[in-house]
Amino acid sequence: MHRTQLLIDEKHYAFLKKKSEKEEKSISQVLREIIESYSKKSDVYSLCSISGIAEDSEAYGRDHDKWLYKKK
Repeated sequence: MHRTQLLIDEKHYAFLKKKSEKEEKSISQVLREIIESYSKKSDVYSLCSISGIAEDSEAYGRDHDKWLYKKK
C-alpha cells in the first residue's frame, strides 16, 4: 500500500466521517472501498478491459502446451 495525503472540501470530509462512523471503519478504508468500486465500474483495473486484444484464430488456451513447447 502507498500512503498519500489529499485535501478535500469540508462537505466531503463530513460525508466520509459520517460514513466511516456508521460502518465502523476508518476513513482510509471507506476511501479505498469507494476507489475500488469506481475502478470496477469504469473497468480501469479489470481483465475485461483487455479482453480480445490479442485474439488468434489458431491459438486457444486449451492448446497452450502446443504453443509453449513448439519444436523449432
